[in-house]
Amino acid sequence: MDPQISQMDADSGDGDEQTYALIGAAMAVHRELGHGFLEAVYQAALEREFILQDVPFERELRLPVFYRGECIAEYQADFVCYGKVIVELKALQKLTGVEEAQVINYLKATGFHRGLIFNFGTPSLQYKRLVFNQRKSV
Repeated sequence: MDPQISQMDADSGDGDEQTYALIGAAMAVHRELGHGFLEAVYQAALEREFILQDVPFERELRLPVFYRGECIAEYQADFVCYGKVIVELKALQKLTGVEEAQVINYLKATGFHRGLIFNFGTPSLQYKRLVFNQRKSV
């Protein structure tokens, strides 16, 4: 099996209503608070927004990381929404490949297929949607 990671624009019309709802909730938080707070402030606000929008979530969920079928560590996700979407929050001047690599590794290690990175540290909300597909190589 050869895993494939792709970054997708959430507005691409692929019909993913769940990540679309999560992005909308993050935009509402950013619109209200703007940029400049610490990540913990945005995490608390996003939790309240998820409640207001009836988004099912777990905050700071500990997820096992497996290596060759054995749990070797735990990772703490900022949020897991809908039981299957990892949501990572940042409050940085700019997203880099480091944050994307972090979420890609979490997706690989946990077996989840979708992840979102929200960066509240810029004048406009930055976000990246990552999709992990397990495909057989030919």
